Amino acid sequence: MIMPFSMPYVVAASAYEAPNSTILDSFSSPSSRPLGLTFDGTNLISCDANSDTIYVHSGISSTILSSFSSPSSSPSGLTFDGTNLISCDYSRNTIYVHSGISSTILSSFSSPSSSPFGLAFDGTNLISCDYSSDTIYVHSGVTSTILDSFSSPDTSPLGLTFDGTNLISCDVGSDTIYVHSGVTSTILSSFSSPSSRPSGLAFDGTNLISCDNTSDTIYKHGKG
Repeated sequence: MIMPFSMPYVVAASAYEAPNSTILDSFSSPSSRPLGLTFDGTNLISCDANSDTIYVHSGISSTILSSFSSPSSSPSGLTFDGTNLISCDYSRNTIYVHSGISSTILSSFSSPSSSPFGLAFDGTNLISCDYSSDTIYVHSGVTSTILDSFSSPDTSPLGLTFDGTNLISCDVGSDTIYVHSGVTSTILSSFSSPSSRPSGLAFDGTNLISCDNTSDTIYKHGKG
């Protein structure tokens, strides 16, 4: 029988290649305290707590296409939901939904605890982590309602991303990047961060990207 459309290709579970400590590329962050990363399908986006600025990079590079002020004084996490940029601020304990990738704010709500530092989006729900409570929260959509929560792998989570299969987190206390099993507390693998203070994560569809606020560097990781 001739199908009217192609069946989607399904990747076997065994084909999953987790990110690892191999560094394929690195470059300086735009300012001196990077605390968040995300990827919008074309460009890397970073934020910096010293400059209170969100930067749109050209692809995955140090070249900056545009920048704008963060909603408050201490941007500490970014994610992209396919339409809008989402940021958090640890000084205001607030999560902001931007209009597209701009400084215009559509809505905002309080974070689940007092020190939000990392954000991710799994295609349905926002995920956040909190430095003070050492907890990862699964939100209902992009709202303040919490569907689930679990302890972070160590005591000082600063970054999150979702690679289409698994949540990935980083911890500044252990200087470690953790690959979770789905969006759970179970850890599939872990590896040392490239420097001493991993502070943000993104996934570009192929590779993990991390940043470090001691080396002020953004790193592109290998996998497998």
